[in-house]
Amino acid sequence: MNYVSTRNSSKSFTFQDVFIKSLADDGGLFVPEFLHKYSNEDLEKFKNLEYSELAKKIIYPFIGDFMSEKDLSKIIDKSYSVFRKKNVVNLVKIGDRSVLELFHGPTLAFKDVAMQLLGNFYEYYLNNENEKINIVVATSGDTGAAAIDAIKGKKNVNIFVLHPNNRVSPIQRKLMTTNKEKNVFNIAIEGNFDDCQNLVKAMFADKIFSKEIKMSGVNSINWARIIAQSVYYFYSYFLIEDNNQPVNFSVPTGNFGDVYAGYLAKKIGLPINKLIVATNQNDILHRAISKGTYDIEKVLETISPSMDIQIASNFERLIYDLNNCNDTKTIAAMKNIKEKGKYTINKESLDKINIDFLSSRISEDEVLKIINTVYKKFNIVLDPHTAIGYGAFDKVDLNGNNIVLGTAHPCKFPDAIKRSINIKAELPDELTFILDEKENYDIIENNLEKIKQHIKEKI
Repeated sequence: MNYVSTRNSSKSFTFQDVFIKSLADDGGLFVPEFLHKYSNEDLEKFKNLEYSELAKKIIYPFIGDFMSEKDLSKIIDKSYSVFRKKNVVNLVKIGDRSVLELFHGPTLAFKDVAMQLLGNFYEYYLNNENEKINIVVATSGDTGAAAIDAIKGKKNVNIFVLHPNNRVSPIQRKLMTTNKEKNVFNIAIEGNFDDCQNLVKAMFADKIFSKEIKMSGVNSINWARIIAQSVYYFYSYFLIEDNNQPVNFSVPTGNFGDVYAGYLAKKIGLPINKLIVATNQNDILHRAISKGTYDIEKVLETISPSMDIQIASNFERLIYDLNNCNDTKTIAAMKNIKEKGKYTINKESLDKINIDFLSSRISEDEVLKIINTVYKKFNIVLDPHTAIGYGAFDKVDLNGNNIVLGTAHPCKFPDAIKRSINIKAELPDELTFILDEKENYDIIENNLEKIKQHIKEKI
Protein backbone atom coordinates (compact mmCIF):
# COMPACT_ATOMS: atom_id res chain seq x y z
CA MET A 1 0.00 0.00 0.00
CA ASN A 2 1.31 3.44 -0.95
CA TYR A 3 0.44 6.80 0.59
CA VAL A 4 0.08 10.41 -0.52
CA SER A 5 0.00 13.75 1.28
CA THR A 6 -3.31 15.56 1.73
CA ARG A 7 -1.52 18.52 0.08
CA ASN A 8 0.07 16.65 -2.84
CA SER A 9 -1.66 13.56 -4.21
CA SER A 10 0.79 13.13 -7.12
CA LYS A 11 3.76 11.82 -5.09
CA SER A 12 3.72 8.33 -3.52
CA PHE A 13 5.29 7.22 -0.26
CA THR A 14 5.87 3.82 1.34
CA PHE A 15 4.64 2.98 4.83
CA GLN A 16 8.22 3.33 6.09
CA ASP A 17 8.38 6.92 4.78
CA VAL A 18 5.02 7.69 6.36
CA PHE A 19 5.89 6.13 9.70
CA ILE A 20 9.29 7.79 10.09
CA LYS A 21 8.35 11.19 8.65
CA SER A 22 4.97 11.38 10.44
CA LEU A 23 4.23 14.71 8.70
CA ALA A 24 4.76 15.27 4.97
CA ASP A 25 7.38 17.82 3.90
CA ASP A 26 4.61 19.98 2.42
CA GLY A 27 2.89 20.15 5.83
CA GLY A 28 0.14 17.72 4.83
CA LEU A 29 -0.91 14.48 6.49
CA PHE A 30 -0.39 11.07 4.94
CA VAL A 31 -3.35 9.02 3.72
CA PRO A 32 -3.49 5.77 1.73
CA GLU A 33 -3.80 6.05 -2.06
CA PHE A 34 -6.59 3.47 -1.86
CA LEU A 35 -8.25 1.32 0.79
CA HIS A 36 -9.06 -2.38 0.69
CA LYS A 37 -12.56 -3.14 1.99
CA TYR A 38 -13.46 -6.22 4.03
CA SER A 39 -16.49 -8.24 2.96
CA ASN A 40 -19.09 -9.74 5.31
CA GLU A 41 -17.31 -13.08 4.84
CA ASP A 42 -14.01 -11.51 5.97
CA LEU A 43 -15.67 -10.01 9.04
CA GLU A 44 -17.17 -13.39 9.90
CA LYS A 45 -13.65 -14.88 9.89
CA PHE A 46 -12.40 -12.10 12.20
CA LYS A 47 -15.28 -12.48 14.64
CA ASN A 48 -13.77 -14.91 17.16
CA LEU A 49 -10.12 -13.83 17.00
CA GLU A 50 -8.26 -12.74 20.12
CA TYR A 51 -7.21 -9.09 20.12
CA SER A 52 -3.60 -9.65 19.06
CA GLU A 53 -4.60 -11.98 16.21
CA LEU A 54 -7.19 -9.48 14.97
CA ALA A 55 -4.59 -6.68 15.12
CA LYS A 56 -2.28 -8.70 12.86
CA LYS A 57 -5.05 -9.09 10.28
CA ILE A 58 -6.07 -5.43 10.30
CA ILE A 59 -2.60 -3.85 10.43
CA TYR A 60 -0.60 -5.96 7.97
CA PRO A 61 -2.25 -4.72 4.72
CA PHE A 62 -1.31 -1.14 5.66
CA ILE A 63 2.41 -1.66 6.26
CA GLY A 64 3.40 -3.09 2.87
CA ASP A 65 6.99 -4.26 2.75
CA PHE A 66 8.03 -2.56 6.02
CA MET A 67 8.27 -5.98 7.64
CA SER A 68 7.16 -9.56 7.11
CA GLU A 69 3.95 -10.96 8.55
CA LYS A 70 6.06 -13.08 10.88
CA ASP A 71 7.96 -10.04 12.23
CA LEU A 72 4.73 -8.10 12.65
CA SER A 73 3.23 -11.01 14.57
CA LYS A 74 6.18 -11.03 17.00
CA ILE A 75 6.01 -7.25 17.48
CA ILE A 76 2.27 -7.25 18.15
CA ASP A 77 2.61 -10.08 20.68
CA LYS A 78 5.43 -8.21 22.42
CA SER A 79 3.56 -4.88 22.38
CA TYR A 80 0.39 -6.23 23.96
CA SER A 81 2.08 -8.49 26.52
CA VAL A 82 2.47 -5.46 28.84
CA PHE A 83 -1.29 -4.83 29.19
CA ARG A 84 -3.20 -5.81 32.31
CA LYS A 85 -5.94 -7.45 30.24
CA LYS A 86 -5.20 -10.52 28.10
CA ASN A 87 -7.18 -9.05 25.23
CA VAL A 88 -5.84 -5.50 25.76
CA VAL A 89 -9.29 -3.87 26.15
CA ASN A 90 -12.42 -4.60 28.19
CA LEU A 91 -16.08 -3.98 27.33
CA VAL A 92 -18.28 -3.15 30.35
CA LYS A 93 -22.05 -2.64 30.29
CA ILE A 94 -23.07 0.54 32.16
CA GLY A 95 -26.80 1.10 31.96
CA ASP A 96 -28.13 1.27 28.41
CA ARG A 97 -24.67 1.62 26.86
CA SER A 98 -21.28 -0.06 27.04
CA VAL A 99 -17.88 1.43 27.88
CA LEU A 100 -14.85 0.08 26.04
CA GLU A 101 -12.04 0.37 28.59
CA LEU A 102 -8.89 1.27 26.69
CA PHE A 103 -6.76 2.17 29.72
CA HIS A 104 -5.28 -1.17 30.75
CA GLY A 105 -1.82 -0.38 29.35
CA PRO A 106 1.27 0.83 31.23
CA THR A 107 0.28 4.53 31.38
CA LEU A 108 -3.47 4.08 31.91
CA ALA A 109 -4.70 5.69 28.69
CA PHE A 110 -5.91 4.61 25.25
CA LYS A 111 -2.71 6.03 23.76
CA ASP A 112 -0.84 2.93 25.01
CA VAL A 113 -2.68 0.70 22.52
CA ALA A 114 -0.98 2.38 19.56
CA MET A 115 2.13 3.70 21.25
CA GLN A 116 3.50 0.36 22.47
CA LEU A 117 3.31 -0.83 18.88
CA LEU A 118 5.03 2.31 17.55
CA GLY A 119 7.87 1.98 20.07
CA ASN A 120 8.59 -1.52 18.82
CA PHE A 121 8.27 -0.39 15.19
CA TYR A 122 11.01 2.18 15.85
CA GLU A 123 13.22 -0.45 17.46
CA TYR A 124 12.73 -2.77 14.47
CA TYR A 125 13.51 0.02 11.99
CA LEU A 126 16.61 1.26 13.84
CA ASN A 127 18.05 -2.23 14.24
CA ASN A 128 17.84 -2.62 10.46
CA GLU A 129 18.86 0.88 9.39
CA ASN A 130 21.72 1.61 11.81
CA GLU A 131 20.85 5.26 12.37
CA LYS A 132 19.66 7.46 15.22
CA ILE A 133 16.28 9.21 15.43
CA ASN A 134 14.95 11.99 17.65
CA ILE A 135 11.21 11.89 18.33
CA VAL A 136 9.59 15.22 19.18
CA VAL A 137 6.01 15.07 20.44
CA ALA A 138 3.43 17.47 21.89
CA THR A 139 1.06 16.22 24.57
CA SER A 140 -2.12 17.52 26.16
CA GLY A 141 -1.65 14.97 28.92
CA ASP A 142 -1.66 11.30 27.91
CA THR A 143 0.33 11.03 24.67
CA GLY A 144 3.59 12.01 26.36
CA ALA A 145 3.48 9.34 29.06
CA ALA A 146 2.46 6.65 26.58
CA ALA A 147 5.22 7.66 24.14
CA ILE A 148 7.85 7.77 26.88
CA ASP A 149 6.90 4.31 28.15
CA ALA A 150 7.10 2.95 24.60
CA ILE A 151 10.46 4.56 23.74
CA LYS A 152 12.35 4.62 27.08
CA GLY A 153 15.63 2.73 27.13
CA LYS A 154 15.54 1.86 23.42
CA LYS A 155 18.80 2.23 21.49
CA ASN A 156 19.44 4.93 18.91
CA VAL A 157 16.31 6.92 19.70
CA ASN A 158 15.67 9.93 21.95
CA ILE A 159 12.27 11.32 22.82
CA PHE A 160 11.47 14.99 23.56
CA VAL A 161 7.99 15.60 24.99
CA LEU A 162 6.49 19.10 25.06
CA HIS A 163 3.61 19.59 27.51
CA PRO A 164 1.78 22.82 28.50
CA ASN A 165 3.14 23.94 31.87
CA ASN A 166 0.59 23.59 34.70
CA ARG A 167 -2.12 22.47 32.25
CA VAL A 168 -1.93 18.71 32.67
CA SER A 169 -3.00 16.85 35.81
CA PRO A 170 -0.24 16.14 38.39
CA ILE A 171 -0.58 12.38 37.76
CA GLN A 172 -0.33 12.86 34.00
CA ARG A 173 2.80 14.96 34.52
CA LYS A 174 4.43 12.54 36.97
CA LEU A 175 3.89 9.60 34.63
CA MET A 176 6.14 11.52 32.21
CA THR A 177 8.62 13.34 34.39
CA THR A 178 9.63 10.63 36.88
CA ASN A 179 11.23 8.51 34.16
CA LYS A 180 14.96 8.03 34.67
CA GLU A 181 16.05 6.74 31.25
CA LYS A 182 18.74 8.82 29.55
CA ASN A 183 16.92 8.98 26.21
CA VAL A 184 13.86 10.76 27.68
CA PHE A 185 13.56 14.58 27.84
CA ASN A 186 10.54 16.48 29.17
CA ILE A 187 9.90 20.13 28.32
CA ALA A 188 7.14 22.22 29.93
CA ILE A 189 6.10 25.02 27.58
CA GLU A 190 4.69 28.28 28.92
CA GLY A 191 1.46 28.08 26.92
CA ASN A 192 -1.35 25.70 25.99
CA PHE A 193 -1.40 22.43 24.04
CA ASP A 194 -2.01 24.18 20.71
CA ASP A 195 1.22 26.14 21.34
CA CYS A 196 3.08 22.85 21.92
CA GLN A 197 1.56 21.32 18.80
CA ASN A 198 2.41 24.39 16.70
CA LEU A 199 6.03 24.26 17.89
CA VAL A 200 6.32 20.61 16.82
CA LYS A 201 4.74 21.36 13.42
CA ALA A 202 7.13 24.30 12.95
CA MET A 203 10.10 22.04 13.70
CA PHE A 204 8.89 19.52 11.11
CA ALA A 205 8.41 22.37 8.61
CA ASP A 206 12.01 23.53 9.17
CA LYS A 207 13.63 21.08 6.72
CA ILE A 208 17.19 21.95 7.76
CA PHE A 209 16.49 21.38 11.46
CA SER A 210 14.31 18.29 11.04
CA LYS A 211 16.88 16.59 8.80
CA GLU A 212 19.78 17.64 11.00
CA ILE A 213 18.29 15.93 14.06
CA LYS A 214 16.59 13.11 12.06
CA MET A 215 13.24 14.14 13.53
CA SER A 216 10.25 11.84 13.80
CA GLY A 217 6.88 12.16 15.53
CA VAL A 218 4.33 10.02 17.35
CA ASN A 219 1.44 12.48 17.70
CA SER A 220 -1.95 11.33 16.51
CA ILE A 221 -1.12 12.58 13.01
CA ASN A 222 1.24 9.57 12.63
CA TRP A 223 -0.68 7.17 10.37
CA ALA A 224 0.62 4.13 12.28
CA ARG A 225 -1.36 5.29 15.32
CA ILE A 226 -4.57 5.60 13.31
CA ILE A 227 -4.21 2.03 12.00
CA ALA A 228 -3.48 0.60 15.45
CA GLN A 229 -6.45 2.40 17.01
CA SER A 230 -8.86 1.18 14.32
CA VAL A 231 -8.41 -2.38 15.63
CA TYR A 232 -10.36 -1.84 18.85
CA TYR A 233 -13.40 -0.67 16.91
CA PHE A 234 -13.44 -4.04 15.15
CA TYR A 235 -12.78 -5.98 18.35
CA SER A 236 -15.53 -4.28 20.36
CA TYR A 237 -17.98 -4.61 17.47
CA PHE A 238 -17.47 -8.37 17.55
CA LEU A 239 -18.14 -8.42 21.31
CA ILE A 240 -21.68 -7.08 20.81
CA GLU A 241 -24.11 -9.97 21.08
CA ASP A 242 -26.90 -8.55 18.93
CA ASN A 243 -25.40 -7.17 15.73
CA ASN A 244 -28.86 -6.87 14.17
CA GLN A 245 -29.10 -3.49 15.90
CA PRO A 246 -26.95 -0.60 14.59
CA VAL A 247 -23.66 0.00 16.42
CA ASN A 248 -22.69 3.56 17.37
CA PHE A 249 -19.49 4.82 19.01
CA SER A 250 -19.09 7.93 21.15
CA VAL A 251 -15.50 9.14 21.15
CA PRO A 252 -14.12 11.82 23.51
CA THR A 253 -11.80 13.71 21.20
CA GLY A 254 -9.80 16.90 20.83
CA ASN A 255 -7.40 16.21 17.97
CA PHE A 256 -9.82 14.08 15.90
CA GLY A 257 -7.34 11.17 15.81
CA ASP A 258 -9.18 8.51 17.82
CA VAL A 259 -12.53 9.15 16.12
CA TYR A 260 -10.81 9.23 12.71
CA ALA A 261 -9.57 5.70 13.47
CA GLY A 262 -13.24 4.70 13.81
CA TYR A 263 -13.98 6.41 10.49
CA LEU A 264 -11.15 4.40 8.91
CA ALA A 265 -12.62 1.18 10.36
CA LYS A 266 -15.96 2.08 8.77
CA LYS A 267 -14.34 2.88 5.42
CA ILE A 268 -12.66 -0.53 5.29
CA GLY A 269 -15.87 -2.40 5.95
CA LEU A 270 -16.87 -2.34 9.63
CA PRO A 271 -20.64 -1.61 9.63
CA ILE A 272 -20.59 1.29 12.11
CA ASN A 273 -23.74 3.39 12.06
CA LYS A 274 -22.62 6.70 13.61
CA LEU A 275 -19.50 8.08 15.26
CA ILE A 276 -20.20 10.77 17.87
CA VAL A 277 -17.50 13.40 18.23
CA ALA A 278 -17.80 14.17 21.95
CA THR A 279 -16.15 17.46 22.98
CA ASN A 280 -15.73 19.47 26.16
CA GLN A 281 -16.10 23.27 26.23
CA ASN A 282 -13.30 23.51 23.66
CA ASP A 283 -15.89 22.57 21.10
CA ILE A 284 -14.44 23.50 17.69
CA LEU A 285 -15.23 20.02 16.35
CA HIS A 286 -18.81 20.14 17.63
CA ARG A 287 -19.33 23.53 15.96
CA ALA A 288 -17.79 22.24 12.72
CA ILE A 289 -19.88 19.06 12.57
CA SER A 290 -23.18 20.54 13.77
CA LYS A 291 -23.04 23.96 12.08
CA GLY A 292 -20.23 23.85 9.50
CA THR A 293 -18.16 26.52 11.29
CA TYR A 294 -14.59 25.46 12.04
CA ASP A 295 -13.57 28.67 13.85
CA ILE A 296 -10.62 28.73 16.22
CA GLU A 297 -11.39 30.27 19.60
CA LYS A 298 -9.36 30.71 22.79
CA VAL A 299 -8.50 27.45 24.55
CA LEU A 300 -10.31 27.07 27.86
CA GLU A 301 -8.73 25.18 30.75
CA THR A 302 -11.02 22.32 31.83
CA ILE A 303 -11.12 19.20 34.03
CA SER A 304 -10.68 17.14 30.84
CA PRO A 305 -7.26 18.57 29.85
CA SER A 306 -6.46 16.04 27.12
CA MET A 307 -9.25 17.67 25.08
CA ASP A 308 -8.24 21.29 25.68
CA ILE A 309 -7.48 21.80 22.01
CA GLN A 310 -8.76 24.20 19.35
CA ILE A 311 -6.70 23.07 16.35
CA ALA A 312 -7.74 19.48 15.59
CA SER A 313 -4.86 18.31 13.41
CA ASN A 314 -6.43 15.13 12.06
CA PHE A 315 -9.45 17.06 10.76
CA GLU A 316 -7.33 17.81 7.68
CA ARG A 317 -7.72 14.17 6.63
CA LEU A 318 -11.51 14.55 6.69
CA ILE A 319 -11.30 17.84 4.76
CA TYR A 320 -9.27 16.00 2.09
CA ASP A 321 -11.97 13.30 1.90
CA LEU A 322 -14.79 15.85 1.71
CA ASN A 323 -13.05 17.54 -1.21
CA ASN A 324 -12.86 14.19 -3.07
CA CYS A 325 -9.10 13.89 -2.45
CA ASN A 326 -8.46 17.25 -4.13
CA ASP A 327 -5.14 18.48 -2.72
CA THR A 328 -5.58 22.04 -4.08
CA LYS A 329 -8.86 22.50 -2.18
CA THR A 330 -7.29 21.02 0.95
CA ILE A 331 -4.36 23.46 0.73
CA ALA A 332 -6.81 26.38 0.39
CA ALA A 333 -8.82 25.17 3.41
CA MET A 334 -5.73 24.77 5.57
CA LYS A 335 -4.45 28.19 4.48
CA ASN A 336 -7.75 29.74 5.64
CA ILE A 337 -7.46 27.97 8.99
CA LYS A 338 -3.86 29.11 9.46
CA GLU A 339 -4.28 32.71 8.30
CA LYS A 340 -7.87 33.54 9.27
CA GLY A 341 -8.49 30.98 12.02
CA LYS A 342 -11.62 29.71 10.28
CA TYR A 343 -13.00 27.38 7.63
CA THR A 344 -16.62 27.18 6.51
CA ILE A 345 -17.99 23.78 5.56
CA ASN A 346 -20.66 24.05 2.86
CA LYS A 347 -24.02 22.29 3.16
CA GLU A 348 -23.11 19.53 0.69
CA SER A 349 -19.97 18.66 2.67
CA LEU A 350 -21.82 18.95 5.98
CA ASP A 351 -24.44 16.49 4.74
CA LYS A 352 -21.61 14.11 3.82
CA ILE A 353 -20.08 14.49 7.29
CA ASN A 354 -23.39 13.75 8.97
CA ILE A 355 -23.69 10.40 7.20
CA ASP A 356 -20.88 9.19 9.45
CA PHE A 357 -20.57 11.72 12.27
CA LEU A 358 -22.71 13.43 14.88
CA SER A 359 -21.33 15.64 17.63
CA SER A 360 -21.96 16.81 21.17
CA ARG A 361 -20.64 19.39 23.62
CA ILE A 362 -20.51 18.71 27.37
CA SER A 363 -19.97 21.57 29.85
CA GLU A 364 -17.87 21.40 33.02
CA ASP A 365 -20.92 21.14 35.26
CA GLU A 366 -22.37 18.39 33.07
CA VAL A 367 -19.12 16.38 33.27
CA LEU A 368 -19.22 16.44 37.07
CA LYS A 369 -22.90 15.47 37.09
CA ILE A 370 -22.30 12.55 34.69
CA ILE A 371 -19.47 11.17 36.86
CA ASN A 372 -21.72 11.53 39.93
CA THR A 373 -24.78 9.92 38.33
CA VAL A 374 -22.89 6.94 36.93
CA TYR A 375 -21.16 6.35 40.27
CA LYS A 376 -24.42 6.49 42.24
CA LYS A 377 -26.33 4.25 39.83
CA PHE A 378 -23.66 1.70 38.90
CA ASN A 379 -20.80 2.11 41.40
CA ILE A 380 -18.38 2.76 38.52
CA VAL A 381 -16.03 5.77 38.34
CA LEU A 382 -15.55 7.40 34.94
CA ASP A 383 -12.67 9.74 34.21
CA PRO A 384 -13.78 13.20 32.92
CA HIS A 385 -13.01 12.38 29.26
CA THR A 386 -14.94 9.10 29.31
CA ALA A 387 -17.78 10.92 31.09
CA ILE A 388 -17.97 13.30 28.13
CA GLY A 389 -18.28 10.34 25.77
CA TYR A 390 -20.88 8.74 28.03
CA GLY A 391 -22.97 11.90 28.29
CA ALA A 392 -22.84 12.52 24.55
CA PHE A 393 -25.35 9.70 23.98
CA ASP A 394 -27.90 11.66 26.05
CA LYS A 395 -27.66 14.55 23.59
CA VAL A 396 -28.16 12.62 20.35
CA ASP A 397 -31.02 10.35 19.42
CA LEU A 398 -29.46 7.01 18.55
CA ASN A 399 -30.97 3.59 19.14
CA GLY A 400 -29.04 0.36 19.00
CA ASN A 401 -25.76 -0.77 20.54
CA ASN A 402 -24.08 2.34 21.92
CA ILE A 403 -20.40 2.06 22.81
CA VAL A 404 -18.41 4.75 24.65
CA LEU A 405 -14.64 4.78 24.30
CA GLY A 406 -13.21 4.78 27.83
CA THR A 407 -10.03 6.71 27.20
CA ALA A 408 -8.31 6.99 30.59
CA HIS A 409 -8.21 5.58 34.11
CA PRO A 410 -9.99 7.89 36.61
CA CYS A 411 -6.93 7.97 38.91
CA LYS A 412 -5.22 10.29 36.42
CA PHE A 413 -7.72 13.03 37.30
CA PRO A 414 -8.05 12.91 41.10
CA ASP A 415 -9.19 16.53 41.51
CA ALA A 416 -12.15 16.12 39.15
CA ILE A 417 -13.17 12.83 40.79
CA LYS A 418 -12.90 14.37 44.26
CA ARG A 419 -15.05 17.34 43.21
CA SER A 420 -17.70 15.11 41.69
CA ILE A 421 -18.08 12.19 44.10
CA ASN A 422 -15.77 13.09 46.99
CA ILE A 423 -13.60 9.99 46.77
CA LYS A 424 -9.95 9.54 45.90
CA ALA A 425 -9.38 7.63 42.67
CA GLU A 426 -6.39 5.40 43.45
CA LEU A 427 -3.53 4.53 41.14
CA PRO A 428 -3.06 0.83 40.36
CA ASP A 429 -0.57 -0.63 42.85
CA GLU A 430 2.19 -1.04 40.27
CA LEU A 431 2.23 2.72 39.60
CA THR A 432 1.97 4.21 43.09
CA PHE A 433 5.77 4.60 43.20
CA ILE A 434 5.57 7.67 40.91
CA LEU A 435 3.96 9.72 43.69
CA ASP A 436 7.26 9.86 45.62
CA GLU A 437 9.68 9.91 42.68
CA LYS A 438 11.71 13.01 41.82
CA GLU A 439 10.47 14.82 38.72
CA ASN A 440 12.79 15.96 35.95
CA TYR A 441 11.71 18.50 33.35
CA ASP A 442 12.75 21.88 31.94
CA ILE A 443 10.40 24.87 31.75
CA ILE A 444 10.92 26.90 28.57
CA GLU A 445 9.02 29.86 27.12
CA ASN A 446 6.94 29.47 23.96
CA ASN A 447 9.84 30.28 21.65
CA LEU A 448 10.69 28.10 18.66
CA GLU A 449 14.38 28.97 18.47
CA LYS A 450 14.93 28.34 22.18
CA ILE A 451 13.21 24.96 21.94
CA LYS A 452 15.30 23.94 18.91
CA GLN A 453 18.50 25.03 20.65
CA HIS A 454 17.53 23.09 23.78
CA ILE A 455 16.94 19.93 21.75
CA LYS A 456 20.25 20.26 19.89
CA GLU A 457 22.11 20.69 23.19
CA LYS A 458 20.57 17.50 24.61
CA ILE A 459 21.26 15.28 21.60
